[in-house]
Amino acid sequence: MSPLPNSSSSSGSAAPGQAHHNPAAAAGEYSPEERGLLLRLAHQAIEAALEERELALPLIPEHLKQQRGAFTTLHLEGDVRGCVGYVFAVAPLFQTVIETARAAAFQDMRFLPVTREEAAQLMISISVLSPLFSVQAEGVELGKHGLLISQGNRRGLLLPQVPAEHGWDRKTFLEQTCRKAGLPSDAWLHEATLEAFTAEIFGEGVL
Repeated sequence: MSPLPNSSSSSGSAAPGQAHHNPAAAAGEYSPEERGLLLRLAHQAIEAALEERELALPLIPEHLKQQRGAFTTLHLEGDVRGCVGYVFAVAPLFQTVIETARAAAFQDMRFLPVTREEAAQLMISISVLSPLFSVQAEGVELGKHGLLISQGNRRGLLLPQVPAEHGWDRKTFLEQTCRKAGLPSDAWLHEATLEAFTAEIFGEGVL
């Protein structure tokens, strides 16, 4: 499956490869060591692509070899610099992070490719997705659920953190996800299919 771009925005700072401590997201499936490894892999994948060399993989824990959907978001000076992900679990998580980090850096059509100078300043966040599940509009929980809205061959996705970043209410979240899909903003009231997911989100001072 092709990576799917996404929109998000945050600001902050931390050392690259160091997972930011967010008390609200402290308890999760992935340990601080696993989070740090995934963030380092994302940085190293971008650096290896810029240097046109193979990425040397460290020892990967079995837990990170499980297939999971995930999005990788790049931040530069407080602004999003790229965001691409896999909605579905099509590859081991560590490989998904490597591929989506590269895609966010060089294939997100909303941005020019990341340069060597920019790569050294990037802050990265990763959102590991749960499986999709059907949801009614009134069941969408802001701050907890991400949305995938689809109709025909059109689909749009927004991550759980996006409404809070923009101060959206539930109706606006639904409308904006429809627009992301290239659908009328009220498509969620009619024939469009609504699916939700949760995400474990961690990153480098950007949450």
